[in-house]
Amino acid sequence: MSSSTAASPAKPSPKPLSTTEGFILGGIAACVAVTFSNPAEVAKTRLQLQGELAKDGGVKVYKNVFDVFAKTWRNEGVKGIQRGLGPAYCYQILLNGSRLGFYEPFRHALNRTVGLDPSTQMPVTSVIAGAASGAVGAVLGNPLFMVKARMQAYSPALPVGAQHYYRNSFHALSTIYKSQGWRGLVRGVDAAILRTAMGSSVQLPTYNWTKKQLVKHGISSPDSIWTYLASSSVSGICVLIMMQPADTTLTRMYNQPTKLLPDGRHVGVLYKNPIDCLWKTFKTEGVFGWYKGSTAHFLRIAPHTIITLTANDVIINLYRRFRDRNLDTDS
Repeated sequence: MSSSTAASPAKPSPKPLSTTEGFILGGIAACVAVTFSNPAEVAKTRLQLQGELAKDGGVKVYKNVFDVFAKTWRNEGVKGIQRGLGPAYCYQILLNGSRLGFYEPFRHALNRTVGLDPSTQMPVTSVIAGAASGAVGAVLGNPLFMVKARMQAYSPALPVGAQHYYRNSFHALSTIYKSQGWRGLVRGVDAAILRTAMGSSVQLPTYNWTKKQLVKHGISSPDSIWTYLASSSVSGICVLIMMQPADTTLTRMYNQPTKLLPDGRHVGVLYKNPIDCLWKTFKTEGVFGWYKGSTAHFLRIAPHTIITLTANDVIINLYRRFRDRNLDTDS
């Protein structure tokens, strides 16, 4: 048999990403996404604060998410529509860098702990890894998320909820620290962990499961953009269902006014903790109070999840091609 018919050497498997590489690439992907999803986040924040703890619903400044867009654009322009974008970028790097960068290392470690192959997609370890990686990101990014929420809630024309005016992120962080110390910067971190852990527990597991099923049944190829989009869409819907009540709670915990106690501590005027917020919201506004801004949340989370996870896969593939270009040449 001719040597020309001999089997060519197998292509070397791609070198896995380090945790640092995954963190950075995940953060970049999230920043791309938040540029497009931030206007819906502004609308969601304002709708969640509208009629806060008012049994009759309070004064309705905004009718719905589209009314928020229209009135914000008319009264505040592009600056209003994109309020909080600066801290949103920084927060996304910390949150999604952690969520996307730590997920696989956590999942592999959990699989090894229970005696499974690290690459096995086991629902229990996947959910735990997703929740844990999200919780890490929530803790790291808590001060920035709080600043972002307060900046998005602020409106010089049509205010809802407590109003906090900050010139920029640095002014916000320094103002909070000077008045309340480090405790002010970690305010609401318990609600942030609850919210992010609930969302993260399903985001990547449902994305990876959907992607695997599409490929397994021959519906789409692994590197198809349609595979990324379909998997991200399913993931986004699951995240929304899981996270909405905790998201409303977090917005209100962050934005509530505070008072100074005799012992020097600053505490929230409206809510003691996330459970107290959930209960008071339910008691005065009903279960629909938990789901205020859910349409805006969907308009934020659907494109955000789709763009984040799709961009993450695309950026990782591009980065691997660039990083491993010499390996391909040598082979």
